[in-house]
Amino acid sequence: MSFLVDPDWLADRLADRATVCLDCSWFAPETGQSGIAAYRDAHIPGARPFDLEAASDRDVLIPNMMPTPEHFATVAGALGIGRDTHVVIYDRSYVSARVWWMFRRFGHESVSILDGGLRRWIAEGRPLETGGARSFESRTFEAAAPPDDIATWQDVRDALANGKAQVVDARTTDRFSGVLPSGYPGLRSGHMPGAVNLPWTAMLENAPGFRFKAPAETERLFRAAGIDPDRPIIATCGSGVTAAVLAFQLARAGRREWRIYDGSWNEWGRREDLPRRTLGHD
Repeated sequence: MSFLVDPDWLADRLADRATVCLDCSWFAPETGQSGIAAYRDAHIPGARPFDLEAASDRDVLIPNMMPTPEHFATVAGALGIGRDTHVVIYDRSYVSARVWWMFRRFGHESVSILDGGLRRWIAEGRPLETGGARSFESRTFEAAAPPDDIATWQDVRDALANGKAQVVDARTTDRFSGVLPSGYPGLRSGHMPGAVNLPWTAMLENAPGFRFKAPAETERLFRAAGIDPDRPIIATCGSGVTAAVLAFQLARAGRREWRIYDGSWNEWGRREDLPRRTLGHD
């Protein structure tokens, strides 16, 4: 299954019952914006709203944590997604890779990202809808047992100490350094000592259309940052969302030795027993 599809491909299949298009718009808490409200304001015709927060584990205080297979199956089934559905995901910036990972993690291989997302769709003058979702029937989604692709804070701590995995932080440079606040209420700024910063924004073209960079360019960027994509990588960020952008690009480049620290800085930065650095003072 293709990692990416373009707007022409999707436009030809919007009426295809075997294809479900998901709008997974989401915003960091500091913005005060709602992904569901953004969906109602404008979305691709026939797209269904995927609520990242509702699809995440609501029993923990850390945001956006991976749900149980049972919970994800309930969410996906309610969206009319079955095992034979081709899921196409888009958003307004950087969330699609996280949702792609969620589907892949629970065994759904038939999932792609709309390259360029809603920005490209709008830039090409394509039609939009407003309001709530069109009616559709729910289906049964059977989630597979997930692989071991989530790292814990203990895994990160050990990797930073023994170097058996490279810890790569996908946040923007100002978030990583601590120049800007964390973006989450009550969460201190900074980064893990020894982590390497490779911002998620480096994985995407600024123009035209906010498209993903080619795998060869991705590999060059990793190596330029001092990261060996042939060695194990633990990707981290603010809440496990933009870390998935790095994982997605690694997967496109044929790399499989990666895990995501799901708790990310939201967990690490709240723990008084874990080290923290700001302003590059490692």
